[in-house]
Amino acid sequence: MHNALQQARRVVVKVGSALLVDSTSGKLNQPWLQSLADDLATLHRRGADVLVVSSGAVALGARRLGVPLNKRQRKLEESQAAAAVGQIALARAWADALGAHGMVAAQVLLTLTDTEERRRYLNARATLHTLLKHRAVPVINENDTVATDEIRYGDNDRLAARVASMMQADCLVLLSDVDGLYTAPPGQPGARHIPLVKEITPDILAMAGEAATPVGSGGMRTKLEAARIATAAGAHMVIADGHATHPLQRILDGERCTWFAARRGALAARKRWIAGALSRGGAVVVDDGAARALAQNRSLLPVGVVRVQGDFQRGDAVRVLDERGHELARGLAMYDSADVKRIKGRRTEEIEAILGYPARSALIHRDDMVLTARADDAAGKAGETMQDRKG
Repeated sequence: MHNALQQARRVVVKVGSALLVDSTSGKLNQPWLQSLADDLATLHRRGADVLVVSSGAVALGARRLGVPLNKRQRKLEESQAAAAVGQIALARAWADALGAHGMVAAQVLLTLTDTEERRRYLNARATLHTLLKHRAVPVINENDTVATDEIRYGDNDRLAARVASMMQADCLVLLSDVDGLYTAPPGQPGARHIPLVKEITPDILAMAGEAATPVGSGGMRTKLEAARIATAAGAHMVIADGHATHPLQRILDGERCTWFAARRGALAARKRWIAGALSRGGAVVVDDGAARALAQNRSLLPVGVVRVQGDFQRGDAVRVLDERGHELARGLAMYDSADVKRIKGRRTEEIEAILGYPARSALIHRDDMVLTARADDAAGKAGETMQDRKG
């Protein structure tokens, strides 16, 4: 599938901290960055739009401030201060590396709300489109100076996937410290490399591990979440070992990596946003009848809900899970979680008396929902019961 990168008209490349910054010295890996810029310039010259999602600001700033390089040894405010210092160094490094090839680098700092709130999402997308129109290369990072543990991505894998979805990229490249997905942690006896993933199933998710480097924040689980977002939006994604120089050229040459195939059928823009939404923990668990109804493109009614997980407000993106914990869909809730707990399992005609105001027929309307499991799989796992009303 390396042709997916060769033929892509718009490419997002994510660079991890462990590749860009030496974990012992905290210094920039300049020769490696220059080689990556060579690869990006090759894509750019053939007409592709190129976007970079780059980690490394906190790691670069930590050395300059004298705070611990290991993220586990830093306080939140020290990481935020390190980001403020490191962003300047990181932007300069990218401007120099890309400028050597005649490319203009543009720094774009995003927060979680910039992609999860619809209006801010559209504003960010418009800015990025304008930069690409002028052939600039956006270098994107999370704005760690203001991000907190409660309101942040926490890793750039999912941020890169959200950018790929937002910009309708053809290909997302995650350059990492591993050469792809394995059936078990690499190095364990019997661990096998997986070159191609056609669908992200519960068995695939079970293969995920944790971040292996002290300066990085993304483990395999965040990469699989990124794959779910990107492939649902119609982008192919690849996880590749980026340690060696010219990592993109190595992918093109067929070096070992793991490709995730894009799902067929592009989603409309609004549904791409919903499908890629990063739920902040809110979820509803539904019975088998509701699962079958969702597979038939029907709305989710309160009667089909058996349990509520986490807290959410009306309009928030929530996950829809079956009783085995498998994700079936994502959608925008029409009730707060507190109200859902009161009306779960109840028929529509009962809701007004319970809540004291006129009821909406659906908890999540089908127009505000995207299936994240294959419809036929969801139907097969569901029981024979059906929801009592159509959405």
